[in-house]
Amino acid sequence: MKKPNAKERILETAGELFFQRGYSGVGINEIIEKAGTAKASFYQHFPSKESLCEAWLQEMHDRSTDTHARLLGSDLSPQEMAAAYFTHLADFLKAGDFRGCPYSNTGAVSDENCCGILKLIRLHKESTRKFFREIASLSIPDAARAEAIGDRLFVLYSGATAEAQNLKTLWPVEIARDAAVELLS
Repeated sequence: MKKPNAKERILETAGELFFQRGYSGVGINEIIEKAGTAKASFYQHFPSKESLCEAWLQEMHDRSTDTHARLLGSDLSPQEMAAAYFTHLADFLKAGDFRGCPYSNTGAVSDENCCGILKLIRLHKESTRKFFREIASLSIPDAARAEAIGDRLFVLYSGATAEAQNLKTLWPVEIARDAAVELLS
């Protein structure tokens, strides 16, 4: 197996730290030290902590988009797709010790000067909203109604994520999953 290069180590280390403690709770020097790289190497690949965060958010977004495409391309019914996505959310929250949504957590500590970060957060959130709209359109022939149901699914997903994080329990995700399936029936 190929050993990760400096850029990959920096990105992986930063992602773990950003996810564990939040974007604002992690410094460049800690990332450099834990990634086992030189400061010059860090700045060769990432001109700033913000650019590193953008790369991390983009990488997660790309993985999420792949998951959306796999589900939408599957033979699952819209109800099964929604249930599978909420189950995926439950697994993610449990594995991450209920740290919640990396995009929401990063957005909460990013100010208006972090234009690239905020742009990626909006891109990801809109992409997830679009994904739920696409699921809804598979079971609801009226386009306007499908969009409205898709938006409700997105809000269920976002709310379940936040409440599961706040309460450190999965019941909000389970309730939201059941509501999503019901909305699509």
